[in-house]
Amino acid sequence: MDLNLSEWTRADGERFQDLLEGMSVTDKIDWTKRIYNTKMPVLAIKIPILKKIAREISKGNFLSFLKLNLKKYFENILINGELTSKISDFSLFLKYLDNYSKNIDNWAHCDVLKFKINNKNKADFYKLSIDYINSKYTFQRRIGVLIWFEFILDDYIYKILDNLETLKGENEYYVNMALAWFVAELFVKRRDLAMQVFEDRVLNDFTINKAISKIRDSYRVTREDKDMLLKYRVKKSDIH
Repeated sequence: MDLNLSEWTRADGERFQDLLEGMSVTDKIDWTKRIYNTKMPVLAIKIPILKKIAREISKGNFLSFLKLNLKKYFENILINGELTSKISDFSLFLKYLDNYSKNIDNWAHCDVLKFKINNKNKADFYKLSIDYINSKYTFQRRIGVLIWFEFILDDYIYKILDNLETLKGENEYYVNMALAWFVAELFVKRRDLAMQVFEDRVLNDFTINKAISKIRDSYRVTREDKDMLLKYRVKKSDIH
């Protein structure tokens, strides 16, 4: 099937679904559902193949593809995420992202997203991240944290750190893991700011411990720093 279309019709969408279903790896479905911890129907198509499909669609009128809002399978949603990330206009990107982010139930659909941040839309993306970390939707909150990675070397990082305590009461695993990953990356690139996070304990104990573990696993951190961070690890006996 030609994926580089100037206009996607509903009939094209149906043929596309047939194409995906024909690529299903049935003996990998259960394993794939466990890996991504998703309740969505899964075809178990490998991620590199899905990315290749999205690249082909993006060569044509991919917005008309997105308008079909195909979401029967995990794979449909992931392709939609790849294509949503290619939208340059922030207002249009936000429109599709809001729809996308309310139809996901797993970390992979968050992590596939990319954010085209530049000087013109920087303030918009920062506001979006704050709106999302305050969302009632778990995976919108994870996306909000993922946007923060793009600001680690920017002055907006100071505003972001002022908002970290908003998530101290976070109890969703996949949000806390994104936060731990963020703090680990912050330590590598802005060590002084990450140390302030540990000193002030602005995040919950689980996230602090996970961040330390991720930093200690990193090849970009010295042995001295890895050993030093152990004093900030919260022991189970200290957790109330």
